[in-house]
Amino acid sequence: MEIIITSGKIDLISIDGSIDALTAPEVTTTIQNHIQAGHANIALDFSKVQFMSSAGLRAILASVKESRAAGGDLRIAAVQPSIEKVMKMAGFHNIVKMFSTIEDALKSFEA
Repeated sequence: MEIIITSGKIDLISIDGSIDALTAPEVTTTIQNHIQAGHANIALDFSKVQFMSSAGLRAILASVKESRAAGGDLRIAAVQPSIEKVMKMAGFHNIVKMFSTIEDALKSFEA
């Protein structure tokens, strides 16, 4: 798994690979460290995430809570259909805003 952070007005965190029991702690730590460094508004690029286990769902949920507690928000973009199905079944569409493109996720912070 690879995590790339692109800083800007709204920071973009791109994840390439699977988010599972082995990689979820790294995702959580990376996002939470970024939030604690003062970057509470984050868009996650899921375009290259091919698999996500329940550990991945927990990592994202913890990150959403951390972001909101810091006065920001977390949005998810470009989710693969199989991952989107899992997230919807888990009710994530009621918890976090999901967008079909990275651009739409970034623009959503302006509203």
